Order: sequence, then C-alpha cells, then structure tokens
Amino acid sequence: MNKSQEGRQAMFSFARESMSNTVRRFLRDESGATAIEYAMIASGIAVAIATTIVSLGSNVKGLYSSVATAMQ
Repeated sequence: MNKSQEGRQAMFSFARESMSNTVRRFLRDESGATAIEYAMIASGIAVAIATTIVSLGSNVKGLYSSVATAMQ
C-alpha cells in the first residue's frame, strides 16, 4: 500500500467516524421535538378557532343584519 492509498483510507475512516458522530448527536437531540409539539398545539387551536368562526358565521351575520335594520 502506498502513501496516497493510506492517506485516502485515513480520510475515509475520519469521514465515517465524523458522520457516525453527527448521526448519533442528531438522534439524541430533542430540541426540535419541543418546537414540533408547540406547532401541533398552535395548529390545533387554529383549527378550533376556524371551526367556531365558520359555525357561528351565519348567526353573527344575521345578528349584524338585524342590528343594521333596527338602526335604519
């Protein structure tokens, strides 16, 4: 084995170890989980608000129409 082959082998070994360390750190990292949980809670609240607005929309429109008619 010549020096260039040894150098390539050492470089690939370093890259393999570096990638495995990066993957291990990524799998242990839980900081993104909290952000995802908050996003899911926020989207649930948004869906609840949208559903309420849609279901009450015609009632509120009728209420404003009756108030507008009464004021004329």
